[in-house]
Amino acid sequence: MPTEEYDIVVLGSGEAGKYIAWTQAKKGMRAVVVERKYIGGSCPNIACLPSKNVIHSAKIASYFVRSEEFGITKDNWRINMSGVRDRKRNMIDGLVDMHLTNFKASGAELLIGSGRFTGPKTIEVTLPDGSVRSLGGENVIISTGSRATIEPIPGLVESGPLTHIEALDLDHLPEHLLIIGGGYIGLELAQAMRRFGSRVTIIERNTRLVHREDEDVAETLSDIFRGEGIDIVTGATITNIEGKSGARVRLHAGRNGEKIELEGTHILVASGRTPNTQNIGLELAGVETTGSEHVKVNERLQTTASGVWAVGDCAGSPHFTHIAFDDHRVVTDNLAGGRRVTTGRQVPFCMFTDPELARIGLSELEAKERGIAYRLTKLPMIAILRTRTVSETRGFLKALIDTESDRILGFTALGIEAGEIIATVQVAMLAGLPYTALRDAIFTHPTMLEGLIPLFSAVRK
Repeated sequence: MPTEEYDIVVLGSGEAGKYIAWTQAKKGMRAVVVERKYIGGSCPNIACLPSKNVIHSAKIASYFVRSEEFGITKDNWRINMSGVRDRKRNMIDGLVDMHLTNFKASGAELLIGSGRFTGPKTIEVTLPDGSVRSLGGENVIISTGSRATIEPIPGLVESGPLTHIEALDLDHLPEHLLIIGGGYIGLELAQAMRRFGSRVTIIERNTRLVHREDEDVAETLSDIFRGEGIDIVTGATITNIEGKSGARVRLHAGRNGEKIELEGTHILVASGRTPNTQNIGLELAGVETTGSEHVKVNERLQTTASGVWAVGDCAGSPHFTHIAFDDHRVVTDNLAGGRRVTTGRQVPFCMFTDPELARIGLSELEAKERGIAYRLTKLPMIAILRTRTVSETRGFLKALIDTESDRILGFTALGIEAGEIIATVQVAMLAGLPYTALRDAIFTHPTMLEGLIPLFSAVRK
């Protein structure tokens, strides 16, 4: 079989991979992207954007529950999960069309099929009709993403659990959803399903939800979730599972030396991510992996094989679409002869619970682990007058300030519009501005950013 030669061959059409291909193709290079199923990757099809679409529908449902608070009488309203699903699917169709337009406009080729390495910088692609093509690239980009981790718990695989993919495509409401995992995905979907009307129980192996965040964050989120009727079981180690998800399941676990049982109708697995690096012939290309099965890369995102790069989740980058986009910038600059690295870059995040949780820079937990001294300032969201106008007063803002200078070390927002608020603080941190620049700023009234003034005004000298 003859090998077709390209300047750029990308395995996987996720955020970083597609942008690398589009960028290089616009420069006149011959670029091809091999995608097995989801055009544009997970984000527009089964992850970020679909989940936020469904979460917004759940937010609207929560307003119906609270309607009397806003002076609105509700009668005979109900949730139509088929309608929720169709709204999400319509959005996805539009996003796929947008991606196809971008591929055409850039000149990059999109090839639907399953790809694997057969040698150095050579990928064999099996097309849907069974035919095979061999692609060789001067540079090859591995952009295969990750998938939900299914832990080796006896009975879990046999139960046929939901992952986020199936949960976001339900046309019916689970009677009682058991969620394994108290991280970002588990919490976002737990709240959404509860607001649609499901009974929800979260089972977390650690002693608190979002255990990598500060204790006050975890406690506030737990209080909010319990206030919405979500059951939380922490410190629980699942030993085995009986039954079928979608019918009736029983979960056996150990907690504080005691055995417990939980029964429900559905199981959702949200306990981590596994990189998609298996069975794609990496060893034939001289590409090594780490102990966690991520592709081994250096700070420039080069693999152990010359001319082969890895980006996004599969390369162990923080699992956020915005980080994958930055991976594209790192590789694109380096392909042009630059020396761009991932070392020391900012990693903002936002968990789209209601209220949102967003952070940039150090948390208190991380600062203490690293022995970094800081000054703490904290403000309840109810102190920001805008929250009172929209009846969204839950949560707080807090910031860590360096003890030797006025530099902002970290900022956490747990509250309405948290994802938007952190952007202003992040820009100040990028510019190396002291916290006093935000303290002394004039922000529009009444807005959420106005809360930064009293927050930073409370910093001790």
